[in-house]
Amino acid sequence: MASNLLDAGYQLTAYTRTPASAETVLAKGASWAASPAEAAQASDVTISIVGYPADVREVIMGPAGVLSAARDGSVVVDMTTSEPSLAIEIAEAAALQGVAAVDAPVSGGDVGARGGKLSIMVGGDADTVVALQPIWEVLGATTVRQGGPGAGQHTKMVNQTLIAGTMIGICEAMLYAYRAGLDPTTVLESVGSGAAGSWGLSNLAPRIIAGDFDPGFYIEHFVKDMSIALAEAERMGLELPGLNLVRGLYAQMIDNGRGRLGTQGLALALAELSGVELD
Repeated sequence: MASNLLDAGYQLTAYTRTPASAETVLAKGASWAASPAEAAQASDVTISIVGYPADVREVIMGPAGVLSAARDGSVVVDMTTSEPSLAIEIAEAAALQGVAAVDAPVSGGDVGARGGKLSIMVGGDADTVVALQPIWEVLGATTVRQGGPGAGQHTKMVNQTLIAGTMIGICEAMLYAYRAGLDPTTVLESVGSGAAGSWGLSNLAPRIIAGDFDPGFYIEHFVKDMSIALAEAERMGLELPGLNLVRGLYAQMIDNGRGRLGTQGLALALAELSGVELD
């Protein structure tokens, strides 16, 4: 995502907690910041995307965080999948400093990030969101403002609930095809173009067939997202048994040391339940 902004002509100041992960963008001309505060001090727009809500709080609201140095009139955009309540808290704290804050979680995985084809779900002030349109166009194929602060995060919870149901369906279907003696690749030719077609089926089912369980999106991060969604559902008085089931299956994978696999790794756990060894 940062590389795409550089390619589009933006000046970029980068901070990562693991400096080696910034080598590519530094080689392309980005400047290095020693902290989130230093990055914010140098920027009109500061974009964060990290792992967990606790990371968001530290990076944006911590002693060396973005808001400790953000300039009056600047914008803070958090693209992490995080808690709606935290997005609201950040927006309120930022406003006290004359800074606008937008929550803008994304969907599309590693493929969408590299290609600038993410779906961006935005919560925040309407005028601010419109002003950021040139940035949205670099990073994503679809950007929709869903409402005020926190609305982007709520929309991402809808997205993750949909993905949870889709992923268990994809993994169980591929297992069924394998056990039935079908050629899974040929099966995809039939089902991928019908009513069962989806981004996950097109992009992740071939990885399952190839035995590629490397992450486009970590299982441990997906469990974090589902846990947020279930907590929000409980707060709203909703029962989501399907989501709870999928979260439990993935949580067991973390317990078994598989939390850093991609979400398509669920196929391994389901295969083991049936005593099937995937080639």
